[in-house]
Amino acid sequence: MPHDHAAHTTAQAADPVRSRVTALLGAWDRDVFHRVATRHWPGAEPLLPRLSHSANHGMLWFGAAAGIAALGRGARARRAAVRGVASLAVASATINTVGKRSVRRARPVLDAVPMVRRLKRQPITTSFPSGHSASAAAFATGVALESRGWGAVVAPVAAAVALSRIYTGAHYPSDVLVGAALGVGAAFAVRGLVPTRSQLPAPGRPHADAPALPGGAGLVVVVNEESGSDSAAAAALVQDALPRADVRACAPEAVEEELEAAADRCRALGVVGGDGTVNRAAAVAARHRVPLAVFPGGTLNHFAYDLGVESVHDTCRALTAGDAVRVDLGRFTPGPDGAAHGYFVNTFSLGVYPELVRLRERWAPRIGGWPAGVLGALRLLRGEHPLEAELGGERHALWLLFAGNCLYRRMGPTPGHRAELADGLLDVRVVRAGRLPGLRLLAAVLAGPLSRSPVHAAVSLRRLRIAGLAPGTVLAYDGEVTEAPPELLVDKVDEALTVYRPQVRA
Repeated sequence: MPHDHAAHTTAQAADPVRSRVTALLGAWDRDVFHRVATRHWPGAEPLLPRLSHSANHGMLWFGAAAGIAALGRGARARRAAVRGVASLAVASATINTVGKRSVRRARPVLDAVPMVRRLKRQPITTSFPSGHSASAAAFATGVALESRGWGAVVAPVAAAVALSRIYTGAHYPSDVLVGAALGVGAAFAVRGLVPTRSQLPAPGRPHADAPALPGGAGLVVVVNEESGSDSAAAAALVQDALPRADVRACAPEAVEEELEAAADRCRALGVVGGDGTVNRAAAVAARHRVPLAVFPGGTLNHFAYDLGVESVHDTCRALTAGDAVRVDLGRFTPGPDGAAHGYFVNTFSLGVYPELVRLRERWAPRIGGWPAGVLGALRLLRGEHPLEAELGGERHALWLLFAGNCLYRRMGPTPGHRAELADGLLDVRVVRAGRLPGLRLLAAVLAGPLSRSPVHAAVSLRRLRIAGLAPGTVLAYDGEVTEAPPELLVDKVDEALTVYRPQVRA
């Protein structure tokens, strides 16, 4: 009984303190709101109300994301745009489902706000916290986590949107501050689920000896003119940064011949292009035992990004310092077009993915590479596309068979990054055939890690023998498509290739 009495006394003592703090914060909130409402802001009257209106339903930020992806012309800009939109979505969902319902605060009284500043349509939801401020802060923070440059461009706009909510009388200052804090938290929550590239360690072992080539002396760079919209710009950057390098642009059908000729007379072989072009350069460089310099400039640059090369500047820095690592090559036997072997730096696959590559190549000239890939994926998700193959002496009906050069790590719910490029292993994954396996797999991705899906299986192997393939079956390797033989062996050539990569600084 004495204990209950003491607790009650403590609670009574705390109530006046809490009430006093609440009163002080409320007075500050109203005072700042009144000061903003009554102060003249030169140039703000025609701008801030329109800016506030444009941010309704996130439309301003969706437009900004599209602009960043289009003007950035690179994977980092696209990642920044996607991360910004994802952060905005999380912030908006949190505010509208939890925040608005937990504190039912009335909107400010607009007596002190001039008519010219007020929104044409006043919000009818509760005031705390500010959804516009949360979305603005989430988008700006998400963009900045991937690209500081684009983050610096977006941040002033986000700050202006947050200010506009007080300026137009839609929110109290505390609504805006708390909303912005929640938006920043949402961006970091997304980063916790899907790490940024800067959080992922680039493969740093085993270190390889490679010649330092300041100015590009002794370097021959072969450019695939049609590997992507960025190839010409990347080639120009290479020529400016490495004036002593021999930069040679050629049509896709001449790339193989140009690479072979260059490998006979260079100290290092460079390539500008996507993964298909890099594949051919890697095979030539490994055969001639010359180091390879990869300059990302194609539609897809997965190998370069997993290597830790994000830009032309990264490769130039590695060439100047002589920083390089050894990496594995995936191999399949027999190879395409009668060759003894075929090689892959990223992936080998049978089943639905080769069909996706063919659809993307067919539609890309008309609608662009990324839209073609998305439409192709949507079409294939609805079908079954069974593949019959013998694995380990047993016949299986499969939707997809995938073999990655080295193990892929999770980025969120799905595999997406290799922490090592010289682990001696194949990352083999299969998706079993059945009714709508693509949609079942997509549902598993959205629900959690793929390892929990009954249609998906993964194993690490040194080699994989595949037999019993029907005539006309196609296989894909690094985005290239060819007809598969009735049976083949997929294995590894350990540390077969030396590639320039900038040293990771502490």
